[in-house]
Amino acid sequence: MTATASAPAAPERRLRLLSCNILAGASVQRYSEYFTRSINAVLPGRSKLDNLDRLAEVLPQFDVIGLQEADAGSLRSGFLNQTRYLAETAGMPFWSHQPNRPMARLAHTANGLISRLEPRSVLDYQLPSRIPGRGALLAHFGEGKEALAVMIAHLSLSATARARQLGFIAEVLQDYPHAVLMGDLNTDTDSPEMRHLFARCSLVPPAQATPTFPSWKPRKALDHILTSEALHLEKLWALPQAFSDHLPVAAEIRLPGHVAPRPHKLRR
Repeated sequence: MTATASAPAAPERRLRLLSCNILAGASVQRYSEYFTRSINAVLPGRSKLDNLDRLAEVLPQFDVIGLQEADAGSLRSGFLNQTRYLAETAGMPFWSHQPNRPMARLAHTANGLISRLEPRSVLDYQLPSRIPGRGALLAHFGEGKEALAVMIAHLSLSATARARQLGFIAEVLQDYPHAVLMGDLNTDTDSPEMRHLFARCSLVPPAQATPTFPSWKPRKALDHILTSEALHLEKLWALPQAFSDHLPVAAEIRLPGHVAPRPHKLRR
């Protein structure tokens, strides 16, 4: 009996990821500007649009982008959906957003997804919090066990709330062997709540911290791109360009060839 030759395994490929808290387009370069420019935080202006345009020039270098504190379309952004604006300006084919924490018509914060890959589905989750409004967006690229699951989240300032939120995230992601969690998690990877996350799902801590806050003199590693053991993290770094009070954090990962669809090529 002759054994049938098995098909060769699909080659691994690389994806470049980016996570960025954009502060609704506002640029902050020192702590004093939180107060001296506070009125600008709730009013639209050309400077915010210019800042978004600078960020849009960077986005085509990446395949999947997660945004936090994007405005969903309120007074402070001139009623502009900033996730959609960035995707269209950068020429990226797919985008989705998760509005949360509305403050009348003054400000409406959202998590955002911009991608060169077409998501199979995008799910919204409300995160547990004493004050409602925190959320997580989960995109599936591909199907079943071959899917790449990418979650984008912005966690609370309180350690107690973060522990509950990360417990919820771990429960959602524990069934995905190929998972990514990206966002402003408001804590470093050595905190008790983060250690609890790593113990409950396939995500693993990075080899070293990547400081991102404050953007003008980064000392704290608050922004993260975390990957599961089945994905190979090739490189993790903070972009030198500051588009808000946080530096964007970027990663390059190696993906098994059978996982997720291939990225679309951008038209120039």
